[in-house]
Amino acid sequence: MNMKITLFEKQERLIAQRFPFVVMVLKGLGQIMLQENAYTGFFFLAGICYGSFTMGFAALIAAVCGTITAKILGYDQTEIAKGIYGFSAALVGVALTFYFDAVWVTGLAVIIGAALAATIQHWFIVKKIPVFTLPFIIVTWFFLYLFKYIYPVASPASLDTITAVSQDLAFAFKGFGQVIFQGSLFAGIAFFIGIFISSPVQALYALVASLVAGVLSALYNAPPEGIMTGLFSYNAVLCAIVFAGNKESGIWMFIAVALSIIVQFVMNTYELTPLTFPFVAGTSIVLALQNFITKWRVKS
Repeated sequence: MNMKITLFEKQERLIAQRFPFVVMVLKGLGQIMLQENAYTGFFFLAGICYGSFTMGFAALIAAVCGTITAKILGYDQTEIAKGIYGFSAALVGVALTFYFDAVWVTGLAVIIGAALAATIQHWFIVKKIPVFTLPFIIVTWFFLYLFKYIYPVASPASLDTITAVSQDLAFAFKGFGQVIFQGSLFAGIAFFIGIFISSPVQALYALVASLVAGVLSALYNAPPEGIMTGLFSYNAVLCAIVFAGNKESGIWMFIAVALSIIVQFVMNTYELTPLTFPFVAGTSIVLALQNFITKWRVKS
């Protein structure tokens, strides 16, 4: 597998020499799940387009807008090349076309939201605060409030469509898909493959975390429909990717997953749209705890 990954990386560099901006944008899509890999981004885009071409197009446009915004504002070229300013922007694009009809105001919001996500991302980077997808969350929450209560925009009919629920372990893969608002098994598997190409260890950790999250959610009497469609697993997928491969990673991953589920349950209780906030909260708490323990060990 290491040889295959090396070949992928070599091929990516060759493509980047001829089409550097394309690789930047695809890496931005890959960074949605913390993968600096253009092939991963391609698999993510394919999975999104399978579920909805509109969402796929919005993700692509938003990633482009986020990257261009970073270039215009003179942000660090290395960070831009890694796709750092594309992933929150891309998530904004998918989220807005998931929650609202694809009308002109939604398209405008995608472009503005992508630029805002990139600038907020940069502010946190400058402050050296690891916030992961928080810029996407902030921007999307703003537009959800705006389009629901101030300037109403209709929701697409597909948002109210009842999704078929299967009673098998497919929900573990669907957890991957739900990270980017995709409920199909095809998208989930495509996203898993995309991560596996970049980091097999992270992909497998994420798969285990998705299963664990489903089991824990069932123990807390979560709605079966939500569990089987991956809605209680997608934050766990992201938590696992962050902690995969670290020392004592299994323990930290489990703690982060458990915390993310608790946060999601609380938000669901108060009818708040969780997005990836449970992941950000759970991961941030665990990272802070790790930092505290490290300092305590040094002092001891």
